[in-house]
Amino acid sequence: MAAETNIDTVLFDLDGTIIDTNELIIESFLHALKDIVPEAFGREQIIPYMGMTLVYQMQQFSGREQVEDLVRAYREYNLRRHDEMVTLFPGVAEAVSALKERGFRLGVVTTKMRDSTDRALRLLGIRSAMDVIVTLDDVEHPKPHPEPVLKAIAALGANPSATVMLGDSAADIQSAASAGAIPVGVAWSLKGEAVLREAGAKHVVQDMRQLLTLCGWEKMPG
Repeated sequence: MAAETNIDTVLFDLDGTIIDTNELIIESFLHALKDIVPEAFGREQIIPYMGMTLVYQMQQFSGREQVEDLVRAYREYNLRRHDEMVTLFPGVAEAVSALKERGFRLGVVTTKMRDSTDRALRLLGIRSAMDVIVTLDDVEHPKPHPEPVLKAIAALGANPSATVMLGDSAADIQSAASAGAIPVGVAWSLKGEAVLREAGAKHVVQDMRQLLTLCGWEKMPG
C-alpha cells in the first residue's frame, strides 16, 4: 500500500472499526426487538444499518416513528453485557501507540453517545491517546453528514487533506469524503470491502499495520 503524503491526523470510527462490538450490537438489537420484528429477522437485516444512529435503526427495523422504549431496551441490555463482550480488534493498541509516539494527532468520531464511548475507550486502555472525541451528543447532524469529521478536524487544528478517517461503514466513508478528509475503510467490516469502496473509500486496510504504512511508516516499533 502506497503512503499518502503529509498525513498528520488520524480519526477513527469506534464500533466495528477499532472496537469489536459487532456481536454485542447484534444481540442488543435482537433483545430489544423481540416480539416486534418477524421471526426471521436477524444479522442480515441488522448489518447493513450498522453505523447509522440508534434511533434511525430502530425506526427502520420496527416501522415505528416513536422508538424510545426500544432504544431504552437496547441500551439497558448493551450496557449490562458491554464489558464482557467488547474487545479491541487485532493490532489496534499497537497502531494507536505507534501513531501517538510519532506525533500524530488522533481522534474518535462516532455515532455512539459520549458516556458509552468513554466507557469503551477507558475499558480498553486507549482513551488517553485520543486528542479529540466527537460523539452523537456533540453534533446536530451525525454521519454520513460531514459535521462530525469537520468538528474533529477543527478541534485539532488539522488540515482535512492531511487527515485520514478510518471506518467500517458507508456513513464513515461518506462523512470523511464530504469533509475533505481521506476516507479509509477496514477490510474486517461486516458490510464487506466492496460496500466501502462503492461508498468512496480511497484505501481499504487489511490489518492495522497497513494504517502505519499509509501514514508513511513501514512498521510498528519494537
